[in-house]
Amino acid sequence: MLAHMFKDKGVWGNKQDHRGAFLIDRSPEYFEPILNYLRHGQLIVNDGINLLGVLEEARFFGIDSLIEHLEVAIKNSQPPEDHSPISRKEFVRFLLATPTKSELRCQGLNFSGADLSRLDLRYINFKMANLSRCNLAHANLCCANLERADLSGSVLDCANLQGVKMLCSNAEGASLKLCNFEDPSGLKANLEGANLKGVDMEGSQMTGINLRVATLKNAKLKNCNLRGATLAGTDLEVSHQCLVFE
Repeated sequence: MLAHMFKDKGVWGNKQDHRGAFLIDRSPEYFEPILNYLRHGQLIVNDGINLLGVLEEARFFGIDSLIEHLEVAIKNSQPPEDHSPISRKEFVRFLLATPTKSELRCQGLNFSGADLSRLDLRYINFKMANLSRCNLAHANLCCANLERADLSGSVLDCANLQGVKMLCSNAEGASLKLCNFEDPSGLKANLEGANLKGVDMEGSQMTGINLRVATLKNAKLKNCNLRGATLAGTDLEVSHQCLVFE
């Protein structure tokens, strides 16, 4: 590639001094590792030099073998992804920075064990999020999207769940006592296909709720109002029931 550069002077706009030396207008700190690679075939980059800069130089000169080395080195130098749970403090900061008319997207995020009690979480997209063992007591989850979310072992006592979307969510072992699923406007909460094994829903207002093909095995449904609920294919095996159907 370098020989081609020196050959086609008109294309590259090469400059020579009175002694015949060529001027190569490139960043010296990024060009040095490439020059050494061409000399001995080893990629050696000193500390403090950005590998991305060297990679761009290698692409400029079209040195394919070096490009492969650099791409692997850059990939190996990246820090591991941070999957640590989001804390209440961090999440409240997100909420305060989000305009009231904007939808906050939290799809796939990890909130495991976080205290989100009494927060206004209306219309937030928690699809496929990890909310296991969270404290969501008294939270406002009206019209929130919890589709395929992990709510196992969480506490949602007295939460507002009007119009909530919990299709295929996993709430096994969660506590949903005294929750309100009924929306006066007629918008129905959708828990179709949800895993509600061992859930405590005592005293919850569940008028019009969709529990089609949901699993409520060993769930506690004492004093629940299920007027107009959809229960086709629902597994109520050994549930502790004292239901109100009207």
